Amino acid sequence: MDHKLAEYIPEIQLIEDQKLRARVLSVWKEALSLGGWKLSDLNLIPFTLLIPNCPVGYLDHVRAVTNTAVEVAKVMRAAYSDIITINMDHLVAGGLLHDIGKLLEYEKRGDRTVKSRRGALLRHPFTGAALSFKHGLPDEVTHIIALHAREGEGVKRSVEAIILTHADFINYESLKTTLET
Repeated sequence: MDHKLAEYIPEIQLIEDQKLRARVLSVWKEALSLGGWKLSDLNLIPFTLLIPNCPVGYLDHVRAVTNTAVEVAKVMRAAYSDIITINMDHLVAGGLLHDIGKLLEYEKRGDRTVKSRRGALLRHPFTGAALSFKHGLPDEVTHIIALHAREGEGVKRSVEAIILTHADFINYESLKTTLET
């Protein structure tokens, strides 16, 4: 399944640390299993339930956010290389896992994707951080997952978490504004 999963998320190859890459894949596999999802479901799941009839799939969103964050990091490295250090492996891992908890927060009911019982109790940053911790990802990656949404407001974020959070909101807010007009 690792090879098949890596085909769905080619950005996994941007992670140079092979152990980290393997751990990211193990989180994906467990989240799919716990949520009762198949790889083929990943773009049938809307990336958000906050936009009615959202046409953008979960996987497309995760990949777009990850790629947005990578491009922002490249620009920042070029502009501020003597000031800011960015761990690209942590950034990419955090990008690929930032919404992994949605695979537990959502469930399929008939032909609809809805909030699960677990999702009503625990938002995706919590379940995503728990899976990250369970699979031995670095605390820096778990930090990105845990703080990428409103749960991170008022908390000091790492540079990688700041980049990922803004990449996520750039994607979400742009889609929300466009789709609701």
